[in-house]
Amino acid sequence: MIQSEAAVEVGQSPGQPQSLKTDWKHILSLREMGVYYALLLLVVVLSLTTAYLGRANYLSLLNVTNVLYQASLIGIMAVAMTVILISGNFDLSVASVAALSAAVFVGNADAIGFGPAFAVAMAAAIGSGLLNGAIVQFLGINAFIVTLGTMTALRGLVLLYTNGYALSAENTDVIAAMQAFEGGRINVGPVVLALGVLSLGGGLAKLMQAQRSVALSPAAVGLTLVGLLTIILSWMTSAKLMLPKPVLYLLAFTTIVWITLTFTMVGRRLYAVGGNAEAARLSGINVLRYKIVAFVLCSAAAGFAGILFASRLRSINPGGLSGAELTVIAAAILGGTSLFGGAGSVIKTLAGALLLFSLSNGFNILNLGANYQGLIEGIVVVVAAAIYTVGGKKRGRKT
Repeated sequence: MIQSEAAVEVGQSPGQPQSLKTDWKHILSLREMGVYYALLLLVVVLSLTTAYLGRANYLSLLNVTNVLYQASLIGIMAVAMTVILISGNFDLSVASVAALSAAVFVGNADAIGFGPAFAVAMAAAIGSGLLNGAIVQFLGINAFIVTLGTMTALRGLVLLYTNGYALSAENTDVIAAMQAFEGGRINVGPVVLALGVLSLGGGLAKLMQAQRSVALSPAAVGLTLVGLLTIILSWMTSAKLMLPKPVLYLLAFTTIVWITLTFTMVGRRLYAVGGNAEAARLSGINVLRYKIVAFVLCSAAAGFAGILFASRLRSINPGGLSGAELTVIAAAILGGTSLFGGAGSVIKTLAGALLLFSLSNGFNILNLGANYQGLIEGIVVVVAAAIYTVGGKKRGRKT
């Protein structure tokens, strides 16, 4: 069964018209909205703390865009990780795939140019995803074991490819292309203002329709609030919101995946495959195809993130991105994505990634050591998993 994130209708009996009663208690519960509450609470606490200590304004536009920029690479991989978790699988090799893609990209860019090197690096990433998917699906080995092995093997391949040394781009044309691809900021103020007006208009239209119904639509309230906040943001920035390119890549990728999962048959089938693969197969869904495509998407996103990482530094160290897979998985867990498949939201995963990087950014502003960062981030992940697990059990008992 695919659960809607917007509303839960209750009180409907056979033969009666559809009830418009909304279970607000469930919608606003910690399980459904916990990551948003945590992010909001963290931002408020850090803002008050930095103001009290006389530090730089945490909510300054520059700092907010810096947090988005820092979270962009992990966010891209975390969104793709959400898709593969929804399908009922797991991928520990994302950081190694990203490192391999970065090494192949930098290692070939001077010789064949930016474009061809980009294509070769993406092909290596996609090939890694196909390999993972084929081993898991055709040999029936647990995805955790398979991707743990490929994580180690691909990291060893990176060491062999680089011979243990850092690779750097030296061709001036290639460096300029890298800078054009990853660097710089783009003014998205007019686009944000237009989206805000559209959201506000759509939300008000739904609210007017809701006046003739029994209950208020959560989607209408959400659209209206998003529209108002977006318009206020545009007004505060004078419609000049400069965002780094990686942030735009993250937002575009998240939007495409969210639309696909929420409004298309492909998304509904993916949730069905993750929720009950055998039932999905009996209903005519090609389970094998969906699971392999999820692996390919995850590795392709990791490859793209690796190329962004290499373009940002103009080089790649053999140990680059080590341990990033744990942050990627933590972001998905904070977003409430089930490790057992069939449930998850890329928007919540994005909020989870922003929560982690807001913590890191706040620690840096407050001059807290890395030891405290690791301790507190670990506690946050465990608490989030506990909230989602306990909330899910209570919900199941009531059902």
